[in-house]
Amino acid sequence: MARGARYRDGPREAGDTRARRSVPSARAQTRVRATVRQQRGMDVSEVDVIGGDEISGGDVPDEDTIFRWIAEVVDKGVRRPGYRADEWVERWAAERFGALGMRDVRLEPVEVRRWEPTEWSLEVTAADGSTTPVDCFPVPFTVPVDGLDVELAAFDPDAPDAVAGRASLYDVTLLRVPGNLMATAGSLPEGTTAASRSLDVESTLAGEHVLPFGIEFQQVLEPSMAAGAAAFVGVLHEYPGDSCQYYVPYDAIERALPGVWVSGSDGARLHDLLAAGPARVRLTVRSEVRAATSHNVVGELPGADDEAVMIASHHDAPWASAVEDGSGIALVLAQATYWAALPPERRPHRLVFVLQGGHMVDGAGLRRYIDDHRDELASAVLEVHLEHAAREFAERTDQAGHQLQPTGLATPRWWFTSRNPDLEAAVLDALTLEQLDRSMLVAPDAFGDQPPTDGALYHTEGVPIVHFLAAPFYLFDAMDTLDKIDRANLVPLTRATIRIVESTRGVSAAAMRAGVVTSQ
Repeated sequence: MARGARYRDGPREAGDTRARRSVPSARAQTRVRATVRQQRGMDVSEVDVIGGDEISGGDVPDEDTIFRWIAEVVDKGVRRPGYRADEWVERWAAERFGALGMRDVRLEPVEVRRWEPTEWSLEVTAADGSTTPVDCFPVPFTVPVDGLDVELAAFDPDAPDAVAGRASLYDVTLLRVPGNLMATAGSLPEGTTAASRSLDVESTLAGEHVLPFGIEFQQVLEPSMAAGAAAFVGVLHEYPGDSCQYYVPYDAIERALPGVWVSGSDGARLHDLLAAGPARVRLTVRSEVRAATSHNVVGELPGADDEAVMIASHHDAPWASAVEDGSGIALVLAQATYWAALPPERRPHRLVFVLQGGHMVDGAGLRRYIDDHRDELASAVLEVHLEHAAREFAERTDQAGHQLQPTGLATPRWWFTSRNPDLEAAVLDALTLEQLDRSMLVAPDAFGDQPPTDGALYHTEGVPIVHFLAAPFYLFDAMDTLDKIDRANLVPLTRATIRIVESTRGVSAAAMRAGVVTSQ
């Protein structure tokens, strides 16, 4: 097992305020639980309070405290793997773990590729000879180029050879799906309805959800590369906010094609220029790629037994990113703060807290943690991942241009949950009790073999999971700022997670796995 720098156990940090939210009585919780089960066709004959215990409301960090942690992280700047801000967060998180009295707090090394663009520009010359600069952002990990002058051509999937030897003007349109689509995706029984696996009190989930990927997902350059293009000019077509600061792909593959992103409005102008006659572009991208060492931040609290519940997120990000994943860091700290205040016997199992590094380089921290700890995974009762407490924003166009405004709703919340009926019921109960509207219970294979989360590989390793994830369109963009945080629900998200963790009391790792449904 890899071990890095260790932080001495310390006293619990003083000065944090605590939430004073009213807690439903045991009788009220039982009534809600019975109602939820009945609505979903579940057995109500053995209903009790989740975990047989109520949340100690005075020990849950309040909204201001959790938000302040996010703001402190965001204030340090861009947190790409290997960047100074991300290194600061590692130390800061480890010190907080130690201050809470965790044992064996450590920084476990994760080797990553550090990419930093240092200079970039794009100029277009129209058929009449006029030259205009175009705002752009380099596609991560694409090959540098210095003043490449080449003809521009629009990519046509029916005639891709048109971009051979030219700069490929390639439109990417973010996916737009019904907000409740994921509730019925994956390996679910025939006849499953969205209503049976979601909380949609205000009937808003069927509305449009703009995802942060196009149909290509991370394979945005591959069609142009296969066609023999000399460069890539990616157009963020109909992209809310009309930005070009899109940090995709983030798989850390060094592609031998120079490329930049441009906004949808600039892309439309480039298409218009091509319609009027031949056009050329001059492209410069200077960047540095080098090896760096990130870290997984790990700490533990002893519990009622030696089997483990893991509570995790990642600490790196594409930008200074509040939602991705400043919010995840803070939600893990909120869990750590709550459980650290309780004596070991009040914790259902040993608790392992992990903030993984290298998410933005193909999940390097996740892969390293599993490699280093694979022999321990069999004793994991549950792995909880917390990512993206996000407000929903939509574009409004007025005389001032493209304006993003909050819709007053949360971005649809996905709760990827292993197909153990008791675990699924506990998650639905927790979401209902905490009134987390626009939440869905989602099968781990709804997107494919594994969920699209920072903890995806725990599922493929056979560890039972509950992974919270929201996917707003701005997730990989510099516009992911503090105003995007779903601040009003930071405490309910924390309380729901506490209930989910508490629901594992008395359940062994073997029993949790044995209860997972593997076929219809």
